[in-house]
Amino acid sequence: MNVQEVRQLFPILNQEVNGHPLVYLDSAATSQKPIQVIEALDDYYRRYNSNVHRGVHTLGTLATDGYEGAREKVRAFINAKSTEEIVFTRGTTTAINLVAASYGRANVGPGDEIIITPMEHHSNIIPWQQVAKATGATLKYFPLQKDGTIDLKDVEAEITENTKIVSVMHVSNALGSINPVKEIAAIAHKHGAIMMVDGAQSAPHMKVDVQDLDCDFYAFSGHKMCAPTGIGVLYGKKKLLENMEPIEFGGEMIDFVGLQESTWKELPWKFEGGTPIIAGAIGLGAAIDFLNEIGLDNIEAHEHKIVQYALSRLAEVDGIEIYGPKHRAGLVTFNCTDVHPHDVATVLDAEGIAVRAGHHCAQPLMKWLNVTATARASFYMYNTEEDVDAFVKALIKTKEYFGNVFG
Repeated sequence: MNVQEVRQLFPILNQEVNGHPLVYLDSAATSQKPIQVIEALDDYYRRYNSNVHRGVHTLGTLATDGYEGAREKVRAFINAKSTEEIVFTRGTTTAINLVAASYGRANVGPGDEIIITPMEHHSNIIPWQQVAKATGATLKYFPLQKDGTIDLKDVEAEITENTKIVSVMHVSNALGSINPVKEIAAIAHKHGAIMMVDGAQSAPHMKVDVQDLDCDFYAFSGHKMCAPTGIGVLYGKKKLLENMEPIEFGGEMIDFVGLQESTWKELPWKFEGGTPIIAGAIGLGAAIDFLNEIGLDNIEAHEHKIVQYALSRLAEVDGIEIYGPKHRAGLVTFNCTDVHPHDVATVLDAEGIAVRAGHHCAQPLMKWLNVTATARASFYMYNTEEDVDAFVKALIKTKEYFGNVFG
């Protein structure tokens, strides 16, 4: 299936914005949804909308089959050993908070270390700050190289016998850096620490094998990989999840409730209190089917081609500073000389081009870059070289406009 055939499966792309064909370059924030996912959601709500697990009627059985069938699709998608290791959450943020609040607070204390990086999304910083404050543990950071990558020599130097938790994003949402999480996990395990991976920017774009990575926890969001918003996944090794306490209590996650004491369901349901995100899980299952049909290897290769083309085209434009390493995932973060990134994004939007501007939920990284904000163009399977050409043409127009206004 070529890129033009893929584009036809995304209804939202077939429109004009501000009188121009839509060029959507913000998939790192949220991806667009193919017709297969939209139809799966429509089918659920039209044909078998019901709660799961509790009912014995036909609609309830169909909903349960769809919900638990999606769990198996997720298991296969990341090659987990068992569906017991797949917990549905509201997204990456909720998944990381679950690990921090349940595993973190129970397993670290004064003198212990938690290590992350300065490039992390706020969702992988703030939960660990809170754990450190609550337990007396120390929060440390791996240093970054000049291009925003991690040197494994620094990892070896920073991880000690006091290190209990290492949590690193697989792919940076602001730099496009692809971090060596498998190697970091091996070093962490050598010192008795556990490894958490934020996979929000990797699961949609490349094959992920959690057994090969040997990470202890891996989190990702559906909305960045063609699925609905509000659904995410926490993978955790069974032996760790079994020893963790739930952090949300109520219906669905209980086994027995007495007047003074209660017991929990087995994995993974003990972490899924309340009516679960049924439609979201079914939509995620449909998205996984779609991604498997396109092929993750094909998606990764296409994005590599597009991002390299974008870098070459941007190199032709004077006054553009690009951040991040040469070898990167499918996004480009940049600034224009003397033009605020919000102004860049506003003018590009007038040309029908959607990019992100701001700190990208990575304020410590912005400080490390010595900027307050950047603009970001991020690519997915449906983007073309023509999209890049339109983006660069509009960027030149932006520079000319502000040059004339302030020159």
